[in-house]
Amino acid sequence: MHTAGTPLFRFDNTYARELPGLYLPWKPAPAPAAKLLFLNEPLADELGLDQAALLSDAGAAIFAGNALPEGADPLAQAYAGHQFGGFSPQLGDGRALLLGEVLDREGRRRDIAFKGSGRTPFSRGGDGKAAVGPMLREVLVGEGMHALGIPTTRALAVAATGEPVWRDRELPGAVLARVAASHLRVGTFQFFAARGEFDKLRQLADYAIRRHDPDLDGAPGRYLALLERVSRRQARLVAQWMNVGFIHGVMNTDNVTISGETIDYGPCAFMESYDPQAVFSSIDQNGRYAYGNQPAIAQWNLARLAEALLPVMASQDDEAAVAEAAAQATAVIESFPGLYHSCLLRGQRAKLGLGEGDGASEAADSALANEWLALLQAQGVDFTLGWRRLADAAEGNEAPLLALFAQGEPLQEWLARWRARWQAGDAAPCAVRAAAMRAASPWIIPRNHRVEEALEAASERGDLGPFERLLAALRRPFEERPEDAVYAEPAPAAVTACYQTFCGT
Repeated sequence: MHTAGTPLFRFDNTYARELPGLYLPWKPAPAPAAKLLFLNEPLADELGLDQAALLSDAGAAIFAGNALPEGADPLAQAYAGHQFGGFSPQLGDGRALLLGEVLDREGRRRDIAFKGSGRTPFSRGGDGKAAVGPMLREVLVGEGMHALGIPTTRALAVAATGEPVWRDRELPGAVLARVAASHLRVGTFQFFAARGEFDKLRQLADYAIRRHDPDLDGAPGRYLALLERVSRRQARLVAQWMNVGFIHGVMNTDNVTISGETIDYGPCAFMESYDPQAVFSSIDQNGRYAYGNQPAIAQWNLARLAEALLPVMASQDDEAAVAEAAAQATAVIESFPGLYHSCLLRGQRAKLGLGEGDGASEAADSALANEWLALLQAQGVDFTLGWRRLADAAEGNEAPLLALFAQGEPLQEWLARWRARWQAGDAAPCAVRAAAMRAASPWIIPRNHRVEEALEAASERGDLGPFERLLAALRRPFEERPEDAVYAEPAPAAVTACYQTFCGT
């Protein structure tokens, strides 16, 4: 409980304290009329914060940037990044600020940062501000991903600023308070590597290890081991994206976290009809970050991390050591597809109701999963509902699944192979198998058209009701509740065909 004289946030700001020269101190811009639009009460409790205090006018002032909480040490982090394949040597927090770090109730260190809090020295001509709609999108998609069990940054709060921001038109302004395991990115390492500031690069790498892989702290070969750990985390993360049909939309290296959390819900979307070439981002005109390209792009981004880390893996004056380090780093990058496919298949087996240790080969199960995906693609079946209704078929109720397919014969042929596979495996009762499958395949995802409806109501009319109702449903993605049925329905094909997302900047 917060009491007078007790800090609202118990900050312990290791980034500011341990990494001087890797950021610029800065302060948020004041807002003319702060108003709290959203407080993530479950997350606030997880962080050990006083919800009542945060819901007060004082909380609104903090989240809009008008008042710095005691112990905050706001700073703009420096980073670079490959954006759509082209390298920008300096990006940095152009409209974001790291307020500080807290330890949550489980002792985990968490960043608390602002997004949309005004210009910084890294703004590159931008206004540093954000609009209500994109900040509430961060809430909906981030909380949806969290409920799906996918590592993600999360929104702690959104505050309206009471001032307009100008994009293609005038929009109401807002600031997001975002919580992350850290905001360290591949691009953070690229920034110092590109500048040849190898002492700072080593400081950064050692800090990342202490924060995310403390068992490696001080160990020989720790920088190569860090690359391996990040690669494993990214393999798991992207496999989870693929298994729910999530398209990030802007997988630049400045949007790839060292922690393995999803970050930046700008031009993101969820696929409806299964299509590996699906692209919704208005800025991805060549399809670089299409759904099916995400695993290869993740590997490409990890290669850029390997390049950035190479100067601290071996002395640059020792050609043999550099060559050996480069070969070791290359081996890590080349191992990524295998790591990814293992993670992907683990999720697919869960969604198919198949056990991992019952003698079936990975190749056979992977082929079965790929045949299923080919069926979905050939008949334009909704990705989420196709998987969900497969669980009904596991219980012997094929009608809901058949209703999704225009042609039933190819499906029946595949179902016969699928049943033969799981009958040859473990002997779990059908109801048990179906329940396990439903726990792996959501009924509700952040459907693009529902997200847009909620954001339009909030932004255009100041009506948060649709946002709040959608958020409540997204926090229960695996429960089939009649009152939430509208959120499980795919968008009309005509809507999906012309749907685009934007970066929100």
